[in-house]
Amino acid sequence: MAATLQAKGPIVSTHQATTQSWESILRSSRLRLPSAFRECALSISKPVSSSTCCFVTRAMASESTVVEKLGVRVERSPPESRLSELGVRSWPKWGCPPSKFPWTYSDKETCYLLKGKVKVYGEGSSEYVEIGAGDLVVFPKGMSCAWEVSETVDKHYNFS
Repeated sequence: MAATLQAKGPIVSTHQATTQSWESILRSSRLRLPSAFRECALSISKPVSSSTCCFVTRAMASESTVVEKLGVRVERSPPESRLSELGVRSWPKWGCPPSKFPWTYSDKETCYLLKGKVKVYGEGSSEYVEIGAGDLVVFPKGMSCAWEVSETVDKHYNFS
């Protein structure tokens, strides 16, 4: 007996089993996911073979990673629910080609990068924070910095 496992997200492991063991594998530690994974939407369909079966475990990252450096808060890969909660998709958009320029934030800015890669240097410093596509970033009011755009940026932004 074989079973097909359907799930969403990146594949993190596969398992083969005999007819008698597929249910025990689903309950075994061999299918435990790393703590960094939260959602495992699995369903088992009817068996399609009488010898062995292959299980594919997929999962999605559980939490976005938050980094704070130079007073800039970067939330890497926030879930869509977080972006919806903030109304990010309704914010204005801004973009620029690869370039270098100084910038001072007269207000707090929250932005979500759709594409691009940037190193943001603290004023007069060689220290920087790197941001890129998929990052939700908060720049503090009053921050002076230099942007070094290495890949064309397209972002949603909101000042508050």
